Amino acid sequence: MARYQHHYRAVNGTHATVYPGVAPGLQRLVDRGLALACLTNKPTAFAHDLLRHKALAGYFGHVFGGDAFERRKPDPLPLLRTCAALATAPAQTLVIGDSSNDAQAARAAGCPVILVSYGYNHGLPVAGIDADAVVDRLDAIRL
Repeated sequence: MARYQHHYRAVNGTHATVYPGVAPGLQRLVDRGLALACLTNKPTAFAHDLLRHKALAGYFGHVFGGDAFERRKPDPLPLLRTCAALATAPAQTLVIGDSSNDAQAARAAGCPVILVSYGYNHGLPVAGIDADAVVDRLDAIRL
């Protein structure tokens, strides 16, 4: 695991691309006065590094990785703790994700959820997943 983490740290973000509409979409959310948190199953340190490397860190007041809580998504615990950190009720906290893990965690926590059509999702399309909406671009989300 130590070797894996060493190599991961060395290439983290090097080959990653920020999808079109992500930065403007995040800026729109911030401009609306919304507090944002990044919750990922990726280790917290790697999430911080990736967000910094891609110039996205400034949008998020909180960043939680898979090692931040006792359980990981799709368990609702990480989302409930993220809501607590944001001081928001789950029903008033929009989850934006890219996988069935995100949707399952959101539903179990009582959060509305929008999925983006790109991203991880174990290589499968998100179209058939229980979500409130699916968008092709983050800047296409209508609030």
